[in-house]
Amino acid sequence: MIEVSGLTKYYGNKKAVEDLNFTINSGEVVGFLGPNGAGKSTTMNILTGYLSATSGTAKIDGMDILDDPIEAKRHIGYMPEIPPLYLDMTVDEYLNFAAELKGVRTAVKRKHIADICEQVSITHVKNRVIKNLSKGYKQRVGLAMALIGDPDTLILDEPTVGLDPIQIIEIRNVIKELGRRRTVVLSSHILSEVQAICERVLVINNGTIVANDTPENLSTNISGEHKLNVCVAGPVQSALSVLRSVDGMVNVALRTDNEDGTANFVVESDPSVDIRKPMFFALAKAGYPILSLQPLDMSLEDIFLRLTVEETGTARGSRKKVAK
Repeated sequence: MIEVSGLTKYYGNKKAVEDLNFTINSGEVVGFLGPNGAGKSTTMNILTGYLSATSGTAKIDGMDILDDPIEAKRHIGYMPEIPPLYLDMTVDEYLNFAAELKGVRTAVKRKHIADICEQVSITHVKNRVIKNLSKGYKQRVGLAMALIGDPDTLILDEPTVGLDPIQIIEIRNVIKELGRRRTVVLSSHILSEVQAICERVLVINNGTIVANDTPENLSTNISGEHKLNVCVAGPVQSALSVLRSVDGMVNVALRTDNEDGTANFVVESDPSVDIRKPMFFALAKAGYPILSLQPLDMSLEDIFLRLTVEETGTARGSRKKVAK
């Protein structure tokens, strides 16, 4: 479990993060997202004990990372974006070295390392020199190192950076499996990957948390009911004309013209207007029944852009926070 309260970090006069507050429960897989320079890496470095905070607290399983760093770090497995591998060692030598650093008992060390190698599928390369491994296998070795000591919490920074699509899927499946009994914090710029793995996302922008919820809830909260997919039975152009005439309608776009005499439209209304009732009555009056009506889901990429991309010089995320 990770508990962050009032976390603030300044580099001189420059603010990196300010008054961060969030909790990640045991067994949760959470995506930690943010644009470059948003404070994401600073936060992760504080959580893992690589940096101290200016103020506030970060606790790992109840232990303050600043006040009790050695004990807190026993509960953390950290895989940075570029794993700190000793390239002239074999995989087995490197993992034994990591086990000694983490104080794994000699009596269980061999089996512990063997189990981890099996878990991340590197058993067959244990005796190879790390510098001769592919990028994908080096990432797996970095992940294996993070698992040494059987930590309760895994913090993974860009674990699939530089991998090909097959390697990304393989690492993604490993992370999913690891998340069954551990707390996992995953930072990645591949948003489809985060959406596939994570139960919840934290989005940081300009040093503050601007979103903390499931991707599904964020999609609903941000898009609301003003962007809908509607299926109408009737001639396309006539239905299009009726839809455009409804008060409060901002935009109507044809999505599909179906052979059965129906058509799918994407309609967008003014956010202050619930367009559903007037749209229903207008189409019913024209004799064009609505067959289905659904909110148009936003992808995690859409959500991320809505929360973080600057528009007319002001970050959207600084205007509105979406929190759980």
